[in-house]
Amino acid sequence: MNITELARKLKITPNELRQVLPDLGFHIGLRAIQIPDKQAEKFMEVWQAKKKKEAAIQEIKKKISEREEKKPTLEQNKEVVIPPVIRVYNLAEKLNLPITKVMNELIKNGVLTNVNENLDYEIAAIIAENLGFEPKKGEIEQERPLSSFKKDLEQVLSQESGGKMKSRPPVVVVMGHVDHGKSAILSAIREVEMLSREAGGITQHIGAYQVEKNGRLITFIDTPGHEAFQSIRAQGGRAADIAILVIASDDKIQSQTLESIKVIQQEELPFIVAINKIDQPGADVERIKKELSAINLTPEDWGGKVICVPVSAKTKKGINDLLEVLNLVAEMEKGRLNFNPLGHLVGTVIEARLDAAVGPVATLIVYNGILRKGDNVIIGRSYGRLRSIKDQYGKQREEAEAGLPVQIFGLKGLPSPGDIVEVMADEKEFKKKVKQISIAADSRQLGVNNNPMDEVKKKEIKYLNIILKADVKGSLEAIVYSLEKLDYSEIKIRIIKKGLGNLNESDVELAKTTQALLVGFGVETVDMAKKLAKESNLEIKTYSIIYDLVEDIKNALNELLPQEIFEQGLGKMEVLKIFQNKNKEIILGGRVAGGKIIKDSFVRIWDGNKKNGEEADLKGEGKIIQLQINKQDVSEARVGNECGIKIRTSVATVAPGDILEIYQEIKKERKIRK
Repeated sequence: MNITELARKLKITPNELRQVLPDLGFHIGLRAIQIPDKQAEKFMEVWQAKKKKEAAIQEIKKKISEREEKKPTLEQNKEVVIPPVIRVYNLAEKLNLPITKVMNELIKNGVLTNVNENLDYEIAAIIAENLGFEPKKGEIEQERPLSSFKKDLEQVLSQESGGKMKSRPPVVVVMGHVDHGKSAILSAIREVEMLSREAGGITQHIGAYQVEKNGRLITFIDTPGHEAFQSIRAQGGRAADIAILVIASDDKIQSQTLESIKVIQQEELPFIVAINKIDQPGADVERIKKELSAINLTPEDWGGKVICVPVSAKTKKGINDLLEVLNLVAEMEKGRLNFNPLGHLVGTVIEARLDAAVGPVATLIVYNGILRKGDNVIIGRSYGRLRSIKDQYGKQREEAEAGLPVQIFGLKGLPSPGDIVEVMADEKEFKKKVKQISIAADSRQLGVNNNPMDEVKKKEIKYLNIILKADVKGSLEAIVYSLEKLDYSEIKIRIIKKGLGNLNESDVELAKTTQALLVGFGVETVDMAKKLAKESNLEIKTYSIIYDLVEDIKNALNELLPQEIFEQGLGKMEVLKIFQNKNKEIILGGRVAGGKIIKDSFVRIWDGNKKNGEEADLKGEGKIIQLQINKQDVSEARVGNECGIKIRTSVATVAPGDILEIYQEIKKERKIRK
């Protein structure tokens, strides 16, 4: 094909064509007149792909511009509607003020709290009035932690903009329907990244990790197999800058796909569709694009705006293309991907687990400021002094800049995914906050007032934790209703997590940390979850009849229900002589004055040396561990017998004339009556 003919087809000049050919990998010489047909066809494909990427970049720029124009401005109307209960960060969002300003006002008024805690309307109204607003009590409303988190981050950055700002890696979340290959794509990305390294160890799985593509870092939240994915999805992808929507090319758009799309659209996340499993026999990329178009997500090669990248996580085909497109999107978003290393710390927890060797471990990402070893932190209902920080390779680090996923050690409890990280430099304020958290921990979890007597009662109650998944909402509601009726004063059901869909790895991980039963109705368990459950020695139970499920839960409650203990009186013994008294064991002789004595029964020791008319004092209690008649071990001594007994007791002195009251404890199994 002549160069001029190819240039005409591409709508550029021959000279422009000769200059661009080497840049795209086609070296035919600057004076060439012709190009081989096969190379010409290949070049036209590459050229079209280049033009599509350029068009996509322009579209992304347009979206960013439109989003900037839509940013809300501070309303002149100072009236603000506040619900009966509101979290601190939600209050900051309603007032359109930096979270730091609201926190400072709370501290001024003697309210020691953190950004994740609830405020009553009365307190929130006072804070709003002090900040120049006119509060009005409203109805209970749904929380939107994501919007608050992102707004908080934007407000902090706007206050700290200037020469101190640095660029941070984008945080990418992978979303989509179960079994469409989210985990496989993340694994493929990680393997490709590891292959590109000249040296390095095996990446340790910490729930989030970084890869490098063309000199740029990208942070991925490893959500598919972890509790963090459910939390992030429920909170609207609070930690993400960019989303990858995974759809299997051998399947169709499913319920979780639609749920993920809803989240992406609500949060206005730039996203890429990864059409996975193109290596499978039933793969049909065009069918997936058609389904996307049917829900107003038209692919760019169909004249729309949605970037689609066909990939195979199994063969790694298309993975590099996916990373290149991510870099392009991140380049367009770089105006939002800044942080101030000297500024106020803003970070969030990705996942948390309890390690038998080191205690609570949390994975988090910092978005502004720097987290340092030795910092005092408050994270939701957890706190601690950071004794160690590790990166994804298990390497110890002194500090963590924005965008770097790290594990932190030294917490006194498990935070929740999505909790915001606070660093408290003031040691005195930190200790006050820790004291407040310690006193209120149980009551906050159960949603009751801070009453010390209530705290005692909570410790006496046993809980059966349950993770429940069902096929449809109607079944889920029916099961929850049935379980709520299985209520007992000393034992209660606590549903840690409930939802629709198959039991997955995140459910198993959560069950490990909460010691919960894994229960499914009309659903299956994904293979990876089965494997993880087997490794963790966890049992997964699935049902097709609600009655069977409820009966099994009732039996599990019965096993936890404390036995009922009755006291049965046996007899009395008069102490005649003390033979030995040491090491909390007393050997004595006496006469059975009534009833009988049985080995291993219990005794109450009464002072028998009181004057007439005086009530005998109880010296203490003990247990008979040996019984003898005529120096021979026996199991029983009846009224009139003289015998020797050995008692284990903490009573310091037992004297002749004391009376021993002998009794047994009868334990009776109890059952849930409902």
